[in-house]
Amino acid sequence: MLEQGSNRSALSRRDFLKLMSAGGIALAFAPFVQWGKYMPNPKGDILGKAPVIIPGGTHANIHTFPLNHAEVITYPSTGDIVLDEEAFRKWQLIRLPEEFGGSAKDVSAFRVYSMVCLHLWCLWKYWPQEGQKKGQCPCHASTYDPITGRATSGPAALQAAPSNVLPRLDLEADADGYLWITPPKFETRANGIVGYGRFLPAA
Repeated sequence: MLEQGSNRSALSRRDFLKLMSAGGIALAFAPFVQWGKYMPNPKGDILGKAPVIIPGGTHANIHTFPLNHAEVITYPSTGDIVLDEEAFRKWQLIRLPEEFGGSAKDVSAFRVYSMVCLHLWCLWKYWPQEGQKKGQCPCHASTYDPITGRATSGPAALQAAPSNVLPRLDLEADADGYLWITPPKFETRANGIVGYGRFLPAA
């Protein structure tokens, strides 16, 4: 009986070591998995050119959108009130401060970044106040550069590329100054993957 008990104990230890080895391998590869692909990412939607609609239903315009100001926009919009509240459809439209080029009368004055923080997916916001002028997450204080979308402090800044730079949308303006979202390519080397990030182009 003692021998049988001893064998069961040895088998249990062996199984435990196997589990620990498997867990170690999983953790080693975890940073390389593009977790954002497994979330309700807008990648599967039909991604077409769309007007930049700010709260209140107004079509954003270069000539009227204030300097150093931000609004939450939805893309891609489904028209369904519930679906359009998904965090992965929320983007921060920012007109940069004057010192960062915000007074330009073209799309270079604007940035559009996913609002999903790259740390633990809380929603960050842009703070226009003097001395701040940055994006900041309320959960763990990760901050983002409004010009590049790169995390500058907090836990998101400690993450390896591409998970330290926010996904973005590209804009174009028509002859009357109205802003339009151009169809994005949700890949790390293009517009990025919501919840996972993007690579900045080489300097």
